[in-house]
Amino acid sequence: MSEVRLRRAASADAAEVADVWLRSFAAALPTVVRPRSDDEVRDYFREFVVPRQDTWVAEADQRLVGVMVLHGERISQLYLDPDWRGRGIGDLFLRLAKERSPQGLNLWTFQVNKPAHRFYERHGFVAVEHTDGSTNEEHEPDVRYVWQPQGPPVGPAEKAGSPQRARG
Repeated sequence: MSEVRLRRAASADAAEVADVWLRSFAAALPTVVRPRSDDEVRDYFREFVVPRQDTWVAEADQRLVGVMVLHGERISQLYLDPDWRGRGIGDLFLRLAKERSPQGLNLWTFQVNKPAHRFYERHGFVAVEHTDGSTNEEHEPDVRYVWQPQGPPVGPAEKAGSPQRARG
């Protein structure tokens, strides 16, 4: 495997970050209807995500192969280039997220994304809430996962912030 390096995203990375997101979303969630066009997604990453969020990228072979966005204790995005799934990059991202938020983490993923469920559960996350999707912009049923370093997860938290949540 090529060496993978995690680093903070720079403004110049925004287009490539959006492209990783678009490829990953299409491959992992083919049945989920995106409410935004490719251009709108690229604008969102360029204008909001990369410059204003705690955005991390995985770099290998001189290109970006993954993206993770943290919002406090919430993983709001975690997407990998489809060709790079299963190579430990998600593990590296979660290790970083746990180091940055040792008191606990939470995230949302779609109910149809069973590989993501298995991935997060393997890393100690527990499903604590299921919804019918009426409060997300895709109108797709989702599930909230919580990781705590010790003990059972606390009660449901409100969905706050960007309508874009970790789905990958």
